[in-house]
Amino acid sequence: MALKSKVVRPKEFRYRGYTLEELQKMSLEQIAELLPARERRKIKRGFTEQEEKFLRRLRKKGTARTHCRDMIVLPEMVGKVIFVYNGKEFVRVEVKPEMIGHRLGEFAHTRRFEKHSGPGVGATRSSKFVPLK
Repeated sequence: MALKSKVVRPKEFRYRGYTLEELQKMSLEQIAELLPARERRKIKRGFTEQEEKFLRRLRKKGTARTHCRDMIVLPEMVGKVIFVYNGKEFVRVEVKPEMIGHRLGEFAHTRRFEKHSGPGVGATRSSKFVPLK
């Protein structure tokens, strides 16, 4: 009795029931209807001049640098590389389909986690106490 191996295919990406290709063919107004309320409101009010300029550069070159951390990730951005400013430097963000509907700033963290070690050379006696936990 031979065992049959099951072929496992990666699950196709869908956003609210639509495939990536279907999303990329939609107009901005149709995409807005699928997004959550806050993102829908931003699209309805229109993008700022800076965001429009960023979108034109992204369409032309395929990569762009931006300070627009509140820009919504649109289906047309998938597969492109965007450098988002975090307050100190530009962080490289490769846009994946799962990012649609989020803001660019969510992928370029502004704060760094700092793990502190033991007390330094000039530390006082009381600050050298480390609880045994």
